[in-house]
Amino acid sequence: MPYINSNGVNLYFEETGAGDAVLFIHEFAADYRTWEQQVRRFSRDYRCITFNARGYPPSDVPADDSDYTYQMQRDDILAILDHLGIGSAHLVGLSMGAYAGLQFALSFPDRVRSLVFCSGGSGAAPGGRDTFVQDTIAGANRMEAEGMVAGAEGLALGATRIQLLNKDPRGWAEFRQYLAEHSAYGSAQTLRNGQALRPSLHDFEEELAALDVPVLLAVGDEDDPVIETNIFLKRTLPRAGLWIEPRTGHGLNLEEPGEFNRRVAAFFSAVERDRWLPRDPRAAPGRSVFMGDQDGN
Repeated sequence: MPYINSNGVNLYFEETGAGDAVLFIHEFAADYRTWEQQVRRFSRDYRCITFNARGYPPSDVPADDSDYTYQMQRDDILAILDHLGIGSAHLVGLSMGAYAGLQFALSFPDRVRSLVFCSGGSGAAPGGRDTFVQDTIAGANRMEAEGMVAGAEGLALGATRIQLLNKDPRGWAEFRQYLAEHSAYGSAQTLRNGQALRPSLHDFEEELAALDVPVLLAVGDEDDPVIETNIFLKRTLPRAGLWIEPRTGHGLNLEEPGEFNRRVAAFFSAVERDRWLPRDPRAAPGRSVFMGDQDGN
C-alpha cells in the first residue's frame, strides 16, 4: 500500500491520471472511497490524489490527542503535496476537508491553485461555541462507547443525510457501510480534538478578506448547519463564488455527482483561463441597487 509520512503518521493515498494535480480531502463521515465518482471523471484530465485522514484506516490511528488537531490536518495536505512533488494543486474539500483546505490556503496560498469548499462549516458559530463543544464531545464519547456500526446508523440517518437515502438508496447504503468500517477511536479523537476545538472561521475574517485564491463555495439548500457560513464566506472572500444546490443535504458530491462534476470542471476551466476574477467593486453589497455614485461608476 502507498503511504506518505506526515509528522510521524502514515497516510494512505491513491493517485489516478496525469496532468495538473487535484487533491480530494474527505469529510468526517467519509473516506477516500467516497470520491470515486469524481476520480473517474477528473482523472481523464488531471492527476487525482485521494487519501485517508489520520485516524482513518488504512492510515494510522495515532494514540495522542495532539495528533488530531486541525493544524495537523492542514499540515497533512502540505506533506502530501511535498511528497508527490506538487508545487500547487486544485483542492477539493468536503466539510471537515473543506475546513482543512481553507486553513491550508490561508497558510500556504502559493500552493493552492483553487479551492472547492463544499458543505463546509465554520466550527462553532458566533455565540454558540460552548454548546457546539459540548455536543461534539458528547457525540465522540457515544461513538467510542457504542462503536462505529451504531455510529454509522445514527449519522447516516441524520437530518442532512436523509436526502441521499431518498435520492439514491444504494449509494446511501454504501456510504453507511464505509462509515461503519471506520475506527471508532480515530473518529472519536477527530471529533474531540479536531472538530470540537478548531476555531470558528469567523475568527479569521481579516485573513479571509485578504486571501487571493479562487474559491467555489458549494452547499445544499437543506444543509442548514452550514448555509450561513457559506454566505459569510461569499461576502468575505474576494474571489469566491457560491453555488447552492436545491433539495440537497451534506454529501453533495454523492447526492448530485453529475452536477457536482460539471460545476467543478467549469470552475477549474475558469481558473485555468484566469477568468475567476475578484468581485467587481461596483457589485459591493453596500452600494445602491438603483444608482451608482455621482461620477456614474
